[in-house]
Amino acid sequence: MTEIYDYIVIGAGSAGCPVANRLSEDPKNRVLLLEAGPKDRNVWIHIPIGYYRTMTSPLSWGYETDADEGIANRSLIWPRGKVLGGSSSINGLVYVRGQKEDYDHWGQLGNDGWRYDDVLPFFMKSEGQIRGADNYHGADGPLKVSDIRDKRQVCDAFIEAAQETGIPQNDDFNGADQEGVGNFQITSRNGRRCSSAVGYLKPIMKRPNLRVETEAMVLKILFDGKRASGIRYHKNGREESVNVSGEIVLAGGAINSPQLLQLSGIGPAEHLQGLGINIVHDSPQVGANLQDHYQSRVLLELNRPMSINDDVNNPVRLMWTGLRYALFRRGPMTISAGHVGVFTKVLPESVTPDVQVHFIPFSATKLGGELHPYSGVTASVCQLRPESRGEVMIRSSDPLKHPRITPNYLSTDYDRRLMIEGLKMVRRITQAPAFAKYVRMEREPGVEHVTDDALLAHARETGNTIFHPTSTCRMGSDPKAVVDARLRVRGIEGLRVADCSIMPTVVSGNTNAAAVMIGEKCAHMMLQDTH
Repeated sequence: MTEIYDYIVIGAGSAGCPVANRLSEDPKNRVLLLEAGPKDRNVWIHIPIGYYRTMTSPLSWGYETDADEGIANRSLIWPRGKVLGGSSSINGLVYVRGQKEDYDHWGQLGNDGWRYDDVLPFFMKSEGQIRGADNYHGADGPLKVSDIRDKRQVCDAFIEAAQETGIPQNDDFNGADQEGVGNFQITSRNGRRCSSAVGYLKPIMKRPNLRVETEAMVLKILFDGKRASGIRYHKNGREESVNVSGEIVLAGGAINSPQLLQLSGIGPAEHLQGLGINIVHDSPQVGANLQDHYQSRVLLELNRPMSINDDVNNPVRLMWTGLRYALFRRGPMTISAGHVGVFTKVLPESVTPDVQVHFIPFSATKLGGELHPYSGVTASVCQLRPESRGEVMIRSSDPLKHPRITPNYLSTDYDRRLMIEGLKMVRRITQAPAFAKYVRMEREPGVEHVTDDALLAHARETGNTIFHPTSTCRMGSDPKAVVDARLRVRGIEGLRVADCSIMPTVVSGNTNAAAVMIGEKCAHMMLQDTH
């Protein structure tokens, strides 16, 4: 006999874990949470610097984009978490919510309940801020947020140099104002990663009304007419089905969510019919509107041993690095994918910061690659609100085949201008006295790249994703939107989407904090709608 649950949550990632936690708080609700990847037992998940290994490991879906004309016809690897905790288990840990104006803009687009004042309570509810509670932060939430535990002279020098260029210091990018330079906060506590799985699932795994299935790949959402009635999934070499009496929440992320909707018959009808998929609901924008933060880096060689490269490339220092982490949970192994952050305006028409800088005290050949043999640091810049739009579209009716991902990076004049001016701004910082005294040479782009054309060529030929895909199941009040303001899939009953795919526009910053907030708010709305 097929099991029946009150709620089924697909995807135990940044948003899915909060949804499952909050729905199962009521012991009357039977909740099933399904995750395609394994349990989060890999030791590198829980060590902050471990993201450098896990992003390119089997704990990621290993997506690749199609060759993209805007970036010299290159294809990029897009890491997305395939493990309990999803991308929050393999990401760079940086905790940034975005700007007040991002959410107010969502409200202006007709999404009632999504202005900044509406979402702030859910950010605060989710947050366990080490600095304590105030008007912007919560101290008791499941997602632990802490200050950087590895203090470095070169990072302090970068902050000082940014101030020399006129950028104000900011000790809280998630407070009253985002603009400025300062150290990032990260999703960790006592030197260990706090993923959504650690924060939201680990404390409640013994709830009798919650069932968590890992290595369970959902193949299809099932429907009774226009109502979501259950799912079919693959586990242990066989297919199984379960039914739902209440609602299904799809929390697969900006790639998996539109993919599963399309596989289940919700998407652009003509495309799906061409693949032999029966149409449940013609929703042309499923998979459209893809947005991502594209980054280009400035790579510098220092004139003295000040970077993590020096710790890793010296056997004695490497041993001490490991020992220091084991004994004290401090040192290079506690750092995130960004140590120092900058949010600033580089275009004259911008009212709020339009670019973000991630400064890290190491340098490498590529993501997951060897660190350079010299003392190197990296400052990458990304455009916060890109105009470029891409799409995610299935190639086949086979759920195991990766979809086609077409980002269309740097396809607008605005995005290209932002990238050029952003690189110039980073250069101004690295050439300011407080930092310049530590620089031996600029390795990338190199001092020969002076003109706008040369800087743009550098961005096109060497830039990369900063791992923030969003907006492929756009929320909106118009008929073309995929979900409404309560995250219900338009044209369908009993099905919601809760992840970064629902963002009408990408937030101005890292996306994990917003994903957790979306999960919190989705669960809240669902419980409201049942009473």
